[in-house]
Amino acid sequence: MGAFVEGSASEDGLDSAAEGSCAGAVTPPARPVRQLLAASVGNAVEWYDWYTYTFLATYIAAQIFPMSAANSLVPLLSTFAVFAVGFFMRPVGGLLMGAVADRRGRRAALTVTILLMGGSSLLVGLTPTYAAAGILAPVVLVLARLLQGLSVGGEFAASTTFLVESAGPGRRGLFSSFQYVSTTIGQLVASGVAAMLVANLAPATMGSWGWRVPFVLGALLSLVGFWVRRGALETLPQARNSVRAGELPIEEEAKASRPGLFEALLRHPRESLLICGITAGGTLAYYTWTSYLPTYAELNAGVEKTDALLAGTLSLTFFAVLQPLAGMVSDRIGRKPLLLMFGIGFAVLVVPLLRTLDDSFVTLLLVQCAGMILLSGFTAVSAAVNAETFPARVRAAGIGFPYSLTVALFGGTAPYVGTLFKDMGHTGLFPVYVAVLCLVSSAVYLRLPETAHSPLER
Repeated sequence: MGAFVEGSASEDGLDSAAEGSCAGAVTPPARPVRQLLAASVGNAVEWYDWYTYTFLATYIAAQIFPMSAANSLVPLLSTFAVFAVGFFMRPVGGLLMGAVADRRGRRAALTVTILLMGGSSLLVGLTPTYAAAGILAPVVLVLARLLQGLSVGGEFAASTTFLVESAGPGRRGLFSSFQYVSTTIGQLVASGVAAMLVANLAPATMGSWGWRVPFVLGALLSLVGFWVRRGALETLPQARNSVRAGELPIEEEAKASRPGLFEALLRHPRESLLICGITAGGTLAYYTWTSYLPTYAELNAGVEKTDALLAGTLSLTFFAVLQPLAGMVSDRIGRKPLLLMFGIGFAVLVVPLLRTLDDSFVTLLLVQCAGMILLSGFTAVSAAVNAETFPARVRAAGIGFPYSLTVALFGGTAPYVGTLFKDMGHTGLFPVYVAVLCLVSSAVYLRLPETAHSPLER
């Protein structure tokens, strides 16, 4: 895997990076715009592949998990694949790919994650039907979803670290914000491609082979992301020095300098818990507002499905535009004011905002956009705050595992918790649940040191 670190980097300005030890301040790599593009394009492709599965799940289920299947394992595998595998492989991906990023370099991990996602997307697109392959069909799909979850968890760990380390002085918040800009673009493109196919293909065609097209397209886009990332410059000083020397360190030195798989958790337990506290309220609010709110409005306020989807698309576009603005603000006034604006704002306003919903499209759009403004206080700066919490030696793995685990526990379960409260006849408890968790995260934000204007430990 060390080959990924090597390459023709010196001619692209690698030598312009200042020399220094891991403990000191090191100048970020040259050509920051290209660094930003490499992280953002790849991240958008990753999330296009991830969300495509969500939008086309009903077509996949009809082909891979038929209701008439006699084998009792099929519905079990269906439930496992759709509701669990993707999200709960993300912490594993965050740990493993984070370790790759800390041991072999950020670019190496970014290369692996984009290829993993492209391969898993192609595997979904080529999965045989249950009618053709029997139990092998859901097994192949579960394997593909395992790889997708592994890739997405690793992508956040590596791209977050890479983005923030690529930023120049006073720009870490701005660069951090592109984590969610690119995530949102991937979500919007996936939604657009799925909607275009549904509108232009007959239902029978869509159910037969049309649903496979976006996954094959995702595999091709992953190759584009791979090509862009191959031109990126390494941000890990040890890996940069290896490239500059033209060879990797001798094996003994390399082994001695590489962090262990669980070093971040064992040596930095406080920082790991901080990542969980920082993320818990934010990820619940994010998945509630960007993924579950249209469904919530349909179930509880009688909003038409088409209106809910349109409001969701418009508010996501608004959300993407907000991210760089909030990131730049955090570079001037600090991370804590924005985090507290989000946490306290959501804790106080989420209940009245959700109770405001009625069957009006305009009301839903206004509620979603109001929430997006508050949410930007978390999403635009979370990558910077996470990266500023850990030392460079274990930064990617230190971020990846606790972040992805918290997302799996609170963000990924948001739609199901909301639906569960609805089924239990306690719809009003879900906004309270969101408010309480945001309040808990706000208590963490209050105790965080302000890191916006301090040099990033490299």
